[in-house]
Amino acid sequence: MRIASLCTRLASVATALLLAATLTGCTEDVIVFRDRAPFNPPPDAASGFLGYYTVSARQTTCGNCHSSTQAKWKETRHAKAYTTLASLPAGRATEACFACHTLNAKGNSATSPAGYTVVKDSAYRDVQCESCHGPGIKHVEGVGQGNVAVRPLAKLSMDGGGNCADCHSGSHYPFFDEWKVSGHGKFSAYAAPRVESGCANCHDGRKVLAAWGVETNFVERDQATAYQPTTCSVCHNPHGSSNPAQLRWPVSTPDPEQNLCMKCHMRRNEPSFTQSSPHAPQGAVLLGTAGWRPPGFVYDTARIFGSHATDRNPKLCAGCHVGKITANDPNAGLVFQATGHLFRPNPCLDANGKPIADKNCAYTATARSWATCTGSGCHANAGAAANIFNVVRGRMKSLTDQLWIDSNGNGSMQAAPTDAGLLPTLRQSRPTEWSTTDNRVSPAEGAEFNARLCGEYGQSTADNSKGAHNPFLCEALLTATISYIRSFYGLPSPPAQVEAMLTGAANGQMPAGMRVVRDMIGR
Repeated sequence: MRIASLCTRLASVATALLLAATLTGCTEDVIVFRDRAPFNPPPDAASGFLGYYTVSARQTTCGNCHSSTQAKWKETRHAKAYTTLASLPAGRATEACFACHTLNAKGNSATSPAGYTVVKDSAYRDVQCESCHGPGIKHVEGVGQGNVAVRPLAKLSMDGGGNCADCHSGSHYPFFDEWKVSGHGKFSAYAAPRVESGCANCHDGRKVLAAWGVETNFVERDQATAYQPTTCSVCHNPHGSSNPAQLRWPVSTPDPEQNLCMKCHMRRNEPSFTQSSPHAPQGAVLLGTAGWRPPGFVYDTARIFGSHATDRNPKLCAGCHVGKITANDPNAGLVFQATGHLFRPNPCLDANGKPIADKNCAYTATARSWATCTGSGCHANAGAAANIFNVVRGRMKSLTDQLWIDSNGNGSMQAAPTDAGLLPTLRQSRPTEWSTTDNRVSPAEGAEFNARLCGEYGQSTADNSKGAHNPFLCEALLTATISYIRSFYGLPSPPAQVEAMLTGAANGQMPAGMRVVRDMIGR
């Protein structure tokens, strides 16, 4: 018993000593777990570009706080820009290539070489947040101090450098070069300031974004008179989107409220009490909903055999107006890849096949590009596409000439004998049919609207497709309009050729000329 008691006491002492040693160790060896700092020292300290926080995960330093933006950006081609070069065969990627596929002074507020150009660190791979917003070091240092006054900003204006054009230009990616001479690259000095009327919502880039609920803090935000044209970031979301090419809205939906192009190119589609001229009606013409409808007008939408809103053209407006064209650029010794950012479906070409800003060349198979027409499979070749276009254009002119010939070319309808046609003749005897105070759309005003909608009168805000957007709708509108106003106002009969067109249309027959159009496209 004494031996057992002694063993028990010794065991108790040993346990106590072990516990004491353990407790002593806890008090002397303090282990503290500390999160890693939210940003790393910039590889190029002089520039203050932070770049990636974790290269392998493509986690930007900015994304440590701006997580939702990081997630969207990571799905864009910008986030894979360096990889596209690294995957090329050896020798294909030059130093000039890396200048636009990495984080450096291009596209932002930096004024001297910086980032990957100075320090070829993996943290500076790809086109990251700071590529557009500028160096972020002062911003992140200020966050912990309660001072975020230094806010890197994206640049909406395309004047000068430090924007998308720093990379998206030249023979390789001439987006900017084409855009700046397009209609989107300009703004109307008349329309841009007109906020109350709603004009600014399509004519001032900043107001477009505001109308769409975009609250991005652009540099020019607080400059009341810094009107912006439709710049890159109006149509494309630099942070990424669920649509192809980072577009803010889809281009393949026929819903005018959701289609990117139609959100502006679908304004005055039918006459009002005070206006007998269309205004940006392209979307409605394409979809077959535009125009003044005479009483009793019936339009079988199944007859839109060749409308560019069929399943052969799923991208609708963009399917024809944003097409890539490959040409030679002898000055640079390179292949020139036109991007379609002239926004012309059939751009004029120079001697090397390069699209140019001029739009007054002939509509022939060689003077213009018909690549979008033939590439879609709708038209067999450029000759066939040019032929069908000129057939449609000729028919539209033949019909609109019955309504109004703008003899002096001033774009304003005047009474006969200054102008010719049924409407100027009517205006001579019944000028009150054109009134902005009678709260009605007269048949004369409706007829003028349809003529302007489908004809060529030098009106910049009309459809201006010369009937090509929807030749079958225009033919139906014009033939019905001519027949109705002749009957309503007791106007003279048209020439026999036109009378035959009207009679055929009234009997539900497709005019011979439009059967030619239908047969040309194989529908």
